Amino acid sequence: MSAKTKIVVLHMKELIYTGIFAALGILFIVLLVMMFLPGKEKATESDTPVSSGSIYIPGIYTTELILGGQTVDVEVIVEEDMISSIRMVNLSEAVTTMYPLLEPTFDSICNQVYETQSLEEISYTADSKYTTLVLMEAISNSLEKAKPTPTSDAEATPTPQAQPSATPSPAQ
Repeated sequence: MSAKTKIVVLHMKELIYTGIFAALGILFIVLLVMMFLPGKEKATESDTPVSSGSIYIPGIYTTELILGGQTVDVEVIVEEDMISSIRMVNLSEAVTTMYPLLEPTFDSICNQVYETQSLEEISYTADSKYTTLVLMEAISNSLEKAKPTPTSDAEATPTPQAQPSATPSPAQ
């Protein structure tokens, strides 16, 4: 035998672990490529067909409201032509203690919105002005998410443009 002969000992346990980790690594890379590869967009609620007479896309829409480090979700449930429900989700006792006007003001706004089905002309007291404005902004953001986007047919229709006049300018 020669002095350059080397003997390599492979343990079956090490080979199995190496194969598993290599397979997991390849799977992880494939998943990353699939996740960040452009071109494949997920279907959203706005992709669903909406009848031309509907005001909203039916569904549940939420807006996160941050109050003193705590978050409260304002959830708006809409049908095609009406606002069905407005509620605060994840409302902790700490938030209700720190902001005592939050719940009564929210209830007042909700009752007015249910009655009028609009955010216009909401009345509030002088004590709850800023609370009302913050809550109205959150509800408005949720309703904006619920509004249908213009269809591609409406975007393809050219808008009329002003034609230049054919009258000559006066000579000097």
